[in-house]
Amino acid sequence: MKGLNDAIRSRLRRLERQLADGAFVVLLLALAISAGWLVARHDRYWDWTATAGNTLTRESQAILERLEAPLRATVFADADTPLGKAIDRLLTPYSQALPDLRIEYLDPQRFPEQARDADVSLVGQILLEYRGRRETLNELSERAISAAIARLSETRAPWVAVIEGHGERAILGESGTDLGRFGQELREQGYLARPLDLALLKDVPDNTRLVVLSTPTIPFFPGEVEGLNRYLDRGGNLLWLLDPGPLNGLEPLAEQLGLAILPGIVVDAAAAGLGVDTPTAAVITEYPDDELAGELSDPALLPGSLAFETQVAPGWTLDSYLATGAQSWNETGRIEGKIDRDEVVGEQPGPLPVVLALTRTLPETETGADREQRVLVVGDGDFIGNAQLGSHGNRALGIRMLRWLSRGEALLELPPPPSAVAPLILDDTRRMLLGLGALFLLPGLFLSIGLTVRWQRWRGR
Repeated sequence: MKGLNDAIRSRLRRLERQLADGAFVVLLLALAISAGWLVARHDRYWDWTATAGNTLTRESQAILERLEAPLRATVFADADTPLGKAIDRLLTPYSQALPDLRIEYLDPQRFPEQARDADVSLVGQILLEYRGRRETLNELSERAISAAIARLSETRAPWVAVIEGHGERAILGESGTDLGRFGQELREQGYLARPLDLALLKDVPDNTRLVVLSTPTIPFFPGEVEGLNRYLDRGGNLLWLLDPGPLNGLEPLAEQLGLAILPGIVVDAAAAGLGVDTPTAAVITEYPDDELAGELSDPALLPGSLAFETQVAPGWTLDSYLATGAQSWNETGRIEGKIDRDEVVGEQPGPLPVVLALTRTLPETETGADREQRVLVVGDGDFIGNAQLGSHGNRALGIRMLRWLSRGEALLELPPPPSAVAPLILDDTRRMLLGLGALFLLPGLFLSIGLTVRWQRWRGR
């Protein structure tokens, strides 16, 4: 009888082990299936990179929040190629933010008709479509994609007229003094920037949101200046980029605004601190806490700038101004050798205003509400020229001026331009430590773990 009981208990123990193993397998499968279902239904990811390179910037997220319909992206590249995989990594944060984003990959060699229809000339271009509007990108970056989405979401692009025809800075020009790069910024911000010759069209079109005027090299005709004055009388906004030298027929415009231009050119000892080897550069380092300056902090460099008195014509209000530091003055003599300020000839010490923000209130005849007109006068046009736009805080200042002139109506903040990734440079000591760790430390660690496990098993016998 005792032998029978022992046999039964032995079989029960074996059965209990089998049941435990079976229950473990069932629970493991249930856990794996549940985890897969949760991952499929609730996608979550974490960006652990130091620069948050796998997460959309705040500006891009704000642009996507404005979308009211599905967005479609067609990538003209093979998804299995290295280029296709790189584009997939670029678009993944957009897919995370827009669950209804449709992404399709088309090989332009296999689908040439679709590529021609999308005006694709290079492998890897992306076609974005939103509410019947479409745009093909020529650049692959978060800034380019978000800017295109912002333009597609705008129902009507505001018109910017850039006065040309008298030797002014060209909005499509590529020389160092032209405004081609600034024009690209305008287009990325959703503006429609076009040159305007007042010799061919006597009046600024009524649908113009903003006029950009730089100093001409050929004098304006009286009728052309009258066209600009009529534009101001209608309440149009103006960005006037002045330069040292004669106004070449723009004197009536300066008189209408009540500008008082100081003689000479601004010299600023603070320019040496920014690596500039010429003193004829005005430096703006301190910004007022107002709508014009916003959150600007980086110094702006205005090479060859004029300075102004803080006075305007009756009816206008000096809403704000940006000035140089205490180390500047308006030099009226020749810029050579050692120069010093001469009070006798009217050279005034800094701070000197180099940017004037003028406003006035005009009655709105249609709605009965008052409307504010805005004019910015800058003592230098080089700071947003092709050669200087990327220097220090010039680009941020130019964008901020656009935002102030547009009163924030049409301007969205775009992600900053992509910056070069800093290379990882190891000195000799770190390279030696890394090599020793790979050759001796890690193998020794693994050997110690193996010996410890072997010793523990030997003790358990």
